[in-house]
Amino acid sequence: MDQADVIIVGAGLAGLVAAAELADRNKRVIIIDQEPEQNLGGQAFWSLGGLMMVDTPEQRRMGIRDSRDLALSDWMGSAQFDGPQDAWPRKWAERYIDFAAGDMRGWLHQMGMRWFPIVGWAERGGSFADGHGNSVPRFHLTWGVGPGVQAPFEERVRAHEAAGRISLRFRHRCAGIIMENGAAKGVTGDVLAADPSGRGQKTNREVVDGFEIRAASVVVASGGIGGNHDLVRKAWPRDRLGDPPARMITGVPDHVDGLMQGIAADAGGNLINGDRMWHYTEGLRNWDPIWPSHGIRILPGPSSMWFDARGNRFAPPAMPGFDTLGTLKTIMDTGFDYSWFITTQKILKKEFALSGSEQNPDLASGKWAEVIKQRVLSKGATAQVEAFKSHGADFAVAEALPDLIAQMNAIEGVDLLDHDHIHAQIAARDSQITNPFAKDAQIMAINAARHYRGDKLLRTAKPHAILDPANGPLIGVKLNILTRKSLGGLETNLDGQMLDRSGTPIAGLYAAGEVAGFGGGGYHGYNALEGTFLGGCLFSGRQIGRSDTIA
Repeated sequence: MDQADVIIVGAGLAGLVAAAELADRNKRVIIIDQEPEQNLGGQAFWSLGGLMMVDTPEQRRMGIRDSRDLALSDWMGSAQFDGPQDAWPRKWAERYIDFAAGDMRGWLHQMGMRWFPIVGWAERGGSFADGHGNSVPRFHLTWGVGPGVQAPFEERVRAHEAAGRISLRFRHRCAGIIMENGAAKGVTGDVLAADPSGRGQKTNREVVDGFEIRAASVVVASGGIGGNHDLVRKAWPRDRLGDPPARMITGVPDHVDGLMQGIAADAGGNLINGDRMWHYTEGLRNWDPIWPSHGIRILPGPSSMWFDARGNRFAPPAMPGFDTLGTLKTIMDTGFDYSWFITTQKILKKEFALSGSEQNPDLASGKWAEVIKQRVLSKGATAQVEAFKSHGADFAVAEALPDLIAQMNAIEGVDLLDHDHIHAQIAARDSQITNPFAKDAQIMAINAARHYRGDKLLRTAKPHAILDPANGPLIGVKLNILTRKSLGGLETNLDGQMLDRSGTPIAGLYAAGEVAGFGGGGYHGYNALEGTFLGGCLFSGRQIGRSDTIA
């Protein structure tokens, strides 16, 4: 039987942060993870590396005026907290904004992290000032993307491992939390067979042994449910979003199975806000998949036209990049589980970015020369976007609209899209770009975006007529529902201590990252502002690592 001061279940970003901070305090830490060592860092490795930070030098250099109060107002307008179950999530949200507007950047900068100078404007909202969305750009893209966020914490953990303060136990799957007299005392589980599969690939579940590890504190940092479609459908908020999609693609590796949520609940933890989740509407089937049903999200600029499965243009704020869950509801209300972009090569080149560290080697390199080569000097879009255009099952490319519509119908195998109906809508839109004035809300949004020089430089194409052959070819993109994040989770106080159903802290039991709804059991409320998933892992892991309550 092994012994430590703290056991951490999950070697993702939240677990690594907590471990590094605890070991800095000379705590003896054992980290267990069901995956092989090549998956160290979990989902964070695959991310784009965006962090929501507030009133930063990067923002100020881009002419962005931000503040703690504005960020908190945006967060609360997006979260829409609405009941007593949100007491701790609300406190976590307030603390996160304090962190994002306070020492977050300095703390990370000291560890070597740097950020792309053009701050991104994600989740723009598009309705009311007191509703969902970021009023200003806040998405700070880390040089080195997801691996660049993970790296300093992995280095700290490895240094502590070499010094004997941290032990990493891979292929150790937790099956239960040992509870004695109402307090956590360790974990039990299965040792899984070795597996040489590459990072992110599905691994075997062959049990070769069992284990028991004792500790005075147990931290659950196991992630969410996005890789488990059964759990996603079970938790799906039918009252808000209708029936779950018949088809979904998967935006996280297969090991993001959500099973630790149930194990922690069996130990006394209180799962709250389970019906709050974050799935993307702009998913592409990966032509070169790593994990099963592997999907990639388009991070769109504002210019592509968005249509439902029958070819009806969506009404604002269902515009690219504005309101993720609002648009998800709009799609599900159509009775179909997919939608379409119709766009041009000029828009594709300027506005299409793909989620995932592996899809952005120029940003992963941390070299300006690579970014300029890929995104400015190239005649086409990035090599990765062009590869999807050439090989992806969801792309149609044609010089003329009739051919494009025929290809789009062929992708889905049904003739739901009518050329004349779609042509009329695109022509009406095109008529709005002939002078600086417009009544089309999307054209107004495009013009507004180009007032921000970051968008004008890299993310928003100059307005142009979609039907003009000079701007072609025309491109149609089938958009699938892509699973991603749990917004609810295990209820915790500000020290990361799990609470039982009466609201009482459970001695020795903690939760960090997505399994805790990134803090408190759902600090996003009903909507996320982006850059808050990695940010929540960093913050919640640090809170536990620095807590005086931990043994």
